[in-house]
Amino acid sequence: MKQNIGQKLALYPTPATVVGTVGEGGKVNWLLVAHVGIVSHSKLLLSIHSSHHSVIAIDSTKRLSINIIDEAFVAAADYTGTVSGAKTDKSAIFAYHLGEAGMPVIEQSPLVMECEVVDTYEIDGFKNYICSILNTYVEEEKLDEKGKPDYSRLKPVLFEMPTYKYLRTGEVIGDCVKMGKAWAEHEDRV
Repeated sequence: MKQNIGQKLALYPTPATVVGTVGEGGKVNWLLVAHVGIVSHSKLLLSIHSSHHSVIAIDSTKRLSINIIDEAFVAAADYTGTVSGAKTDKSAIFAYHLGEAGMPVIEQSPLVMECEVVDTYEIDGFKNYICSILNTYVEEEKLDEKGKPDYSRLKPVLFEMPTYKYLRTGEVIGDCVKMGKAWAEHEDRV
């Protein structure tokens, strides 16, 4: 029996990321963001509360980086979401370099995407940015034999909202499409 728990957003966990921006005077800022999603095969969504200091830089430059978090630096990443860039200089929290599109790339992040904002909409106090991916940088040892990210090696950290916990990832449970076909064949559904 299922219990109705009301109008609760229950699509967590989501990938935890650190968004990098370059603001006025070239100052780098970092912000923990877990409201990220895919809107097509070439676009992603980044949702940030409008009160965050990073919004100013994103609105001005229309560029940002999305740095995937792994367990090695989750505590530092968490800190970036607890203090405001308007009051605290967060630029030195991570070793970084500027990527080809000029956005900060965290050295410790196993996968980083430099993005350009192509559309913005606001709802419920959040700025929602639709972004095109300009560049994706992946540590070589986190790539599979076909040159694609291997998430069992990458092991991104996930964020779960109702309890404010971080979760581990990395274990493969099966192959997409193959599992469904095998199930259908076994159930005589084909």
